[in-house]
Amino acid sequence: MRIFPGGRRATSPPHGYLPLSIFQRFFGSSNDRKVKAFSARALKVTALEPQMKALSDEQLRAKTAEFRDRLAKGETLDQLLEEAFAVVREAAWRVLGQRHYDVQLVGGMILHQGGIAEMRTGEGKTLVATAPVYLNALAGKGVHVITVNDYLAQRDSEWMGQVYRFLGLTVGVIVHGLSQGQRQEAYASDITYGTNNEFGFDYLRDNLVYDPREMVQRGHNFAIVDEVDSILIDEARTPLIISGPTDDKSDFYRTIDLLVKELIQDKETYEYDEKQRQVMLTEHGSEKIEEMLQAAGHLEEDSAGLYDAANVSVVHHVNQALRANVIYVRDKDYIVRAGEVILIDEFTGRMMQGRRLSEGLHQAIEAKEGAVVQPENQTLASVTIQNYFRLYAKLSGMTGTAATEAQEFIDIYKMDVAEIPTNRPVARIDEDDEVYRTSREKNQAIIAQIEECHRRGQPILVGTVSIEKSEQLSELLKAHTFELNGKTIRGIPHSVLNARYHEQEAMIVADAGVPGAVTIATNMAGRGTDIQLGGNVDMKVLKWREDQLAAGVEVTPEMALAHKAKVEAEIADLKQQALAAGGLYVLGTERHESRRIDNQLRGRTGRQGDPGRSKFFLSCEDDLLRIFAGERLDAIMRTFGVQDGEAITHKWLNSAIATAQKRVEQRNYEIRKNLLKYDDVINDQRKAVFEQRQEFMEAEDLQEIIAEFRNDTIADLVNRHLPPKAYAEQWDIAGLDAHLQQYLGLTLPVADWAAEEGIANEEIEERIRKAADERAAERNALVGDHMRNVEKSFLLQIVDQQWREHLMHVDHLRTVIGLRGYGQRDPLNEFKTEAFTLFEKLLVDLRQNVTRWLMTVEFQFEAPPPPPNQRTFEVHLDPLTGENEAELGYVPDGISAEQRQALPVSALPDGWEDTGRNQPCPCGSGKKFKHCHGSLV
Repeated sequence: MRIFPGGRRATSPPHGYLPLSIFQRFFGSSNDRKVKAFSARALKVTALEPQMKALSDEQLRAKTAEFRDRLAKGETLDQLLEEAFAVVREAAWRVLGQRHYDVQLVGGMILHQGGIAEMRTGEGKTLVATAPVYLNALAGKGVHVITVNDYLAQRDSEWMGQVYRFLGLTVGVIVHGLSQGQRQEAYASDITYGTNNEFGFDYLRDNLVYDPREMVQRGHNFAIVDEVDSILIDEARTPLIISGPTDDKSDFYRTIDLLVKELIQDKETYEYDEKQRQVMLTEHGSEKIEEMLQAAGHLEEDSAGLYDAANVSVVHHVNQALRANVIYVRDKDYIVRAGEVILIDEFTGRMMQGRRLSEGLHQAIEAKEGAVVQPENQTLASVTIQNYFRLYAKLSGMTGTAATEAQEFIDIYKMDVAEIPTNRPVARIDEDDEVYRTSREKNQAIIAQIEECHRRGQPILVGTVSIEKSEQLSELLKAHTFELNGKTIRGIPHSVLNARYHEQEAMIVADAGVPGAVTIATNMAGRGTDIQLGGNVDMKVLKWREDQLAAGVEVTPEMALAHKAKVEAEIADLKQQALAAGGLYVLGTERHESRRIDNQLRGRTGRQGDPGRSKFFLSCEDDLLRIFAGERLDAIMRTFGVQDGEAITHKWLNSAIATAQKRVEQRNYEIRKNLLKYDDVINDQRKAVFEQRQEFMEAEDLQEIIAEFRNDTIADLVNRHLPPKAYAEQWDIAGLDAHLQQYLGLTLPVADWAAEEGIANEEIEERIRKAADERAAERNALVGDHMRNVEKSFLLQIVDQQWREHLMHVDHLRTVIGLRGYGQRDPLNEFKTEAFTLFEKLLVDLRQNVTRWLMTVEFQFEAPPPPPNQRTFEVHLDPLTGENEAELGYVPDGISAEQRQALPVSALPDGWEDTGRNQPCPCGSGKKFKHCHGSLV
C-alpha cells in the first residue's frame, strides 16, 4: 500500500528547484537565453547547407586550406564558425551518413566557447564534438579529446577520425602501450584522442626527461572532455602520481595492526564520526596504545611519550591502522581477490585495480586482511587532475549530468554549464520515491516490483550502491517464488553486474534491454555500452563471430551479413515487445550521496524519445536517510500510523531528500575545494620548477647558470661564517675552511687572509670566488667538450632529486598542519608559510649541491651501462573495466627487444593467462585479447 501516490514526467523541473520567477516566465532563464542565442547561429549554419551540398568532395576538402589561409590573414575562429560547422555537417553526412541536428550544433558552439554542454544519454555527444574540434584544429596548435577509457578513445578516433581525415586533418590516439616515438607522432597530429590519465602522465613524464627531443606533448591549447563530470570531479578526487618503490616495512605494518585490533576491542579508546568519515583516539586510547607500544619496544627510548617528535612516524602508522580497521569495510570500500586488496569506486562500483590509497593506508588495510603488504612508493612527480586541466588555454566538456555540479565547475575550472534541449521530447516518467520504515519492507516492495515487470516482459535495471547489497538482492531473487500460468516458479532469472563480474559487463549491459530481462548493477549501468531496447545488434554479432572463431569456423562476409540481418530482425521484434511493456524500467534501491549518480542511473531509460519509467525505493535504515534524517523520519511515520509494508510517497519528501543530498554534495565540494587550496600552493612551486627545468634542458650552454650558482653558494658561505656586522674575532674561520673544502674542493689560506689588517669579508669573498673560478676553468679544460653535457646532466638530476625530497617533506607537513588550528591559527596560511620556507630551502640546497658535485666529483669516462630494468609505477585507472593498465610503467624508445623481455610482465587476473590471442578479451571490451589486455604481455 502506498500513501500519497504520484508520478511525474522527466521534463518537469527537478525536485528542489524554486518556481519560475516573473522575469523568467517572460524572458526565460539564463540557460534558455544562452541556448536561444546559439540556436540563431545554428540557423545560419543550416542556411549554408545547400551551398555545401553543391561542392564536390575535393572542393569541400579544400575548405580546410581556405580556412587556414583566412586565419593567417587575421580572421578569428569565431568568424569562421558558421562556415566551418556547415563543412563538418556535410562531411559527416557524406562519410558517416549522420547529419548534425540543430541542437547538436548548439552543443558544439557551447564547447567552442569553453563551456560544458549537458546533453541527455543517446543525444549523440560523440558527433557533437566533431564541429568544435575541427574548427579549433584549424589553428594548428593541436586539439585534445579526452575520454574515460582507452576503448572509447580508440573507437572515437577511428569513427570520427573518418570525418577529420576526409577534410584533410591528421588524427592521433594515445592509448596505453605506445612507445615514445608513437606518442610524439600522435601529439603532433591536428587532433589527439586519449584518456585523462594518459595525457596527465605524459605531462609528468615530459618533466622527468633529460633531453627535449624525448618530450611528447607540444603544449595545451584546447581540450574537450567527454563525461566531464566523471573526469573533472570523480576522477579528480585523487592526484596522478608517478612513483618508485621504497624500503619494505611489511612486518611493522602487521605489528601495528595487531596492536590496533586489540585496542579497538574497547570502544572507549576511539571516537568515530560516521558522517565525516573520521576516527581518532580518545585520551584513554592514546594512553593505552602508548603503553602497548612501549611494551613492544616501538617507541624511541629517550622520547617524552607517544607524541614526541621522534615518534611521528609511529603515530602516523597507528592512525592509518585505526582508519583501516574502523572506517574501511570489506566488500563495500574494497574487496580481497586472490590475496590482493582492490579498492571499489563508490561512484561506479567498479574495481579500481592498481589504484592504491596513499600514505600507508593501503598497506594498513592489507595488514588488516592478512594479504601481502606491498612496499610503499616514493612520489617522483604528481599533479592533480584539476591543475593539469587548468593548463589548457581553453577547456570544455560534455556529459549527461553536470547541472548539479555547476557551481564547482565555475569555481574550479571557470566553465559554465548549459543544458541542451533534447532532439525529441522525453517520454520517461520519473515516479516519486517510496520510503519504507525498514530495509526488510523495502526489499519486499522491490521484489514485488521486479516480479511485476518480469511478468509483463518489461526489462528492468536495478541500481544498488554496493557489491554486498547487489548480492543480497540477488539471493532474495533466487529464493523468491511466484505463480505464473498456473505454475509455481522459484527464482527470477537475473544478471548481476558488480566488481566481481566486471569482465562480463559489456555483454550484460547489451542484454539489459531484452524483454523481461532483470539486471542488477552497482551504479555503473550502461557506461561504454548503450542499453538498447530489444538488445544490442553489434554486441550480439560480435559475440556470434567470436564463438564461431573459437569453434574453428571461418566466418565469410556473406555469413556475417546474413547473420546480422537475422539478428536485426529478431531485435526489432523484441524492441516492439519491450516498447509495448513500457520500455526500460529503472529501479534504484537507495539514494546516492550525489544526485548526479542517481540521475546517471535514471538516464539509462527514455533515450531518443523511448518510453520508460524510473523510481527509487528507500528506507529509514538506508545510509543517507539514517545519517541525516533517519530518526526524525521514522518518528513521523510512526505518528502517521504507517503500517508494516506501507510507504510514504510525496513530492515534499523528494524535496527533503534532494536537500539532504545537496548538503552532502556541498560538504564534499568544500572538502575537494579545501584540498585544492593546499595543492595550489604546491602547484605554483611545481610550475616554477618545471619551467626552470625546461629552460635548463633546452639550453645549449649552462656555464653562466653554473657560475651564478657557484657565486651564490660562496656568498651564502661567507655571510654565514663571516657575518657582515661582526668583528673579525667573531668570524668562524674553521667552519668556512671546512665548507670550502666540502662544496668547492678548495684549500685556501683563509686564516691568513682574515689576519690581514683592515680586511673586509667582501674582499675575502672576492678572493674565494677568484680561486673557485680558476678551479672551475681547470676542470673544464680537463674534461673538455664533454663538460657541457656533464653540467646539464648533473643539474637536471639534482633538480629531480631535490624536488622529490621537497614533495616528501610537503606531504608530511600537510598531514600535521591541521593541528595548528588548535592554536587559533589558520592551517592554510600556516601551510603557505611553511611550504614557502621549504621551497626556499630547496633552492639553496639546489645551488649548493650542484656546485659541490661539479667542483668536487672525480670524472671517469667509460661506455654507458645498459638501461636499468627497474621502472616507475603509475596510479592509472581504466574506468570502463576497473583495470589498471599501467602497472608496467612506461617504456621509452631505445630499449632493445632483449631488454623488453627482461622487464616484468603484467600481472593478469587469475585465469586470464590461458586466453587465446584471437578469443574475446575477458574484460568485456569486445576486442580480441591480443588487441586488448593481451597486448600488455
